[in-house]
Amino acid sequence: MTPFHAHRGLVVPLARNNVDTDQIIPKQFLKRIERTGFGQFLFFDWRFDQDGNPRADFVLNQPQFEGASILLAGENFGCGSSREHAPWALKDYGFRVLIAPSFADIFYNNCIQNGILPVRLEPSQIQKLIMEAERSEGLTLDVDLERQTVSYTDGVLVDHFEIDPRRRETLMKGLDPIGETLLHDSAISAFEARHAVPVVPPRV
Repeated sequence: MTPFHAHRGLVVPLARNNVDTDQIIPKQFLKRIERTGFGQFLFFDWRFDQDGNPRADFVLNQPQFEGASILLAGENFGCGSSREHAPWALKDYGFRVLIAPSFADIFYNNCIQNGILPVRLEPSQIQKLIMEAERSEGLTLDVDLERQTVSYTDGVLVDHFEIDPRRRETLMKGLDPIGETLLHDSAISAFEARHAVPVVPPRV
């Protein structure tokens, strides 16, 4: 997993509350066995009409938001099922940072385990940023995990955010759960050696 320290990216505003994981990645696309390639199906029912044509009124299809890597959203983002395909789709599409007033707990954890930084800010601050993103030709923000800040590119602070120190560390070191376990490889090997069961040869 790529370590996360700081990120500068174009912002796309999704001014909707209670966006659930079935809206992020609809269930018909969960049959794939790979962890990649889901970005093309992100927000599929909102991005495309019944004939598969892009909906011009959806933000991800608007040219000023092309290449966005920071998603602004409303309350309770990522609610619904616990499918890990949702952060897979967001990451594959190109999002590194999600900013919302609140996230569903399982979705929040899944994001961190997949190298996406979910940032909680006050609803009033989110609303201000959404309005700025909607009326500008391209709002770009700097998100610094080490300092736990969101700032404009001219250095003006938007706000600080809180994150659990352990989760912050795993993101900064690029560690998923397997990577965390492998940090203790020598201790695990020593434990296995101490508790090894002798092999008794079969009687002839």
